[in-house]
Amino acid sequence: MSAKKILFLFLPLLLLVSTLGHSQIITTKKEALKKGVYEKPAEKKNTIVAEKPAPVVAEKAKVSKNTKPLKNKKSVIVEQEDPDLVVSTPTESYISLQLINNAMNFLGVRYRGGGTTTAGMDCSGMVTAVFNLFDIKLPRSSHDMAMVGEKVDTNDIKKGDLIFFRTNGRRVINHVGVVIEKIGDEIKFIHSSTSKGVVVSSTNEPYYKRTFAQVNRIIQQ
Repeated sequence: MSAKKILFLFLPLLLLVSTLGHSQIITTKKEALKKGVYEKPAEKKNTIVAEKPAPVVAEKAKVSKNTKPLKNKKSVIVEQEDPDLVVSTPTESYISLQLINNAMNFLGVRYRGGGTTTAGMDCSGMVTAVFNLFDIKLPRSSHDMAMVGEKVDTNDIKKGDLIFFRTNGRRVINHVGVVIEKIGDEIKFIHSSTSKGVVVSSTNEPYYKRTFAQVNRIIQQ
């Protein structure tokens, strides 16, 4: 065996012997305390362990026999009538309102017997011009117009109805307009008058209150 191998075999043994010579083996708790490698356990203190309270069992909520369990809260809509909610029902049709809007565009057009355009129009000419915009054909004269549609009671008058008058001192209808509003007993209407052309008038005016004849409904609302 070579000297180098012998040196490698005995080198760990020499290191162990030298280490043991410089260190002490701890054999007692006292020595361990001095060396700081041992810590005396803390003295047990008399502690009072509180008894765990008995678990509180919540009472089950009373469920009505008529109540059904909700499977999905997000999909449930509570349908309940609101006493303060007022649902309004429209009393005029869309066409009636559009008729009035178009008739109002003729305001200021001068009166012209037999006319049906913005160059001039008479009472029945204005009415036929407005209704023609909606492809509703009416007789040309106010007298004949009064014979079509449905005659309505004054308490049931609505926007878009036709209002007729007898302005010639006879029992024959000779004037027509379109109802634009009814407030109480007053009826406001647009028409083409011989003196002012296309204007808005009222049955509260003595002349039209005296000559009022009837109201017909052409458009069923």
